[in-house]
Amino acid sequence: MKPQEIVRDLYGVDQPQGCTDEEIAAMKESFGAIPAAVEDFWRTFGRTKELNQCQDDWMFPEQYSKWKWLEEYDGLVLLNENQGCCQACVRREDLTLPDPPVYEFVNDEAQEQISPSVSQFLEAALLYESVFRLECSPEEFFELPEEDLEVIQAKLAKHPAVLKNWMEFEVTFYSSRPDNLVVIMDVGGQYQTLYGGATEESYAALMEVMEGLGEPI
Repeated sequence: MKPQEIVRDLYGVDQPQGCTDEEIAAMKESFGAIPAAVEDFWRTFGRTKELNQCQDDWMFPEQYSKWKWLEEYDGLVLLNENQGCCQACVRREDLTLPDPPVYEFVNDEAQEQISPSVSQFLEAALLYESVFRLECSPEEFFELPEEDLEVIQAKLAKHPAVLKNWMEFEVTFYSSRPDNLVVIMDVGGQYQTLYGGATEESYAALMEVMEGLGEPI
């Protein structure tokens, strides 16, 4: 799914708000270069408040103007984990690439690669963050035995986007329609899930598969 489709279908935003030319120019001056994929994302979504009403925090030019700690990183922070435990970043040496890889940073040091490109990261991260704001969802996370995961894999469509090494999880995504979502978090073969729908109708469609699967955590 394209970011515009994800934001429309799962965030309920038809007209996202983007950054200004002045904000983009200031970021380019500060960093020397900004990847084209990041610039495009900022120009489209950089002032869309709904994106920062989820689990973690997107770092847009507006946040860079407020929080000086961001400038101390040896890279460009795209997403900050809600407790600041880690960040998704483009390394400084990769900023001249049009669509560079994204890494998890801990204490301002690059760790494992999260995604091979910004564009793939944006799709996966937008999906992941959306599940925390869907209107219709159970309150609990669920632990999934492997046989229940196999039911999901057989009956729902898998998104190509994947988040790897985010808080030790490998995160994959499934849907029965564009406005519902199942998030699978795999830690060494132990599976957890969170899911929901943007409307009661889309949630009901998802529950045709998810009903009875997993145990509440």
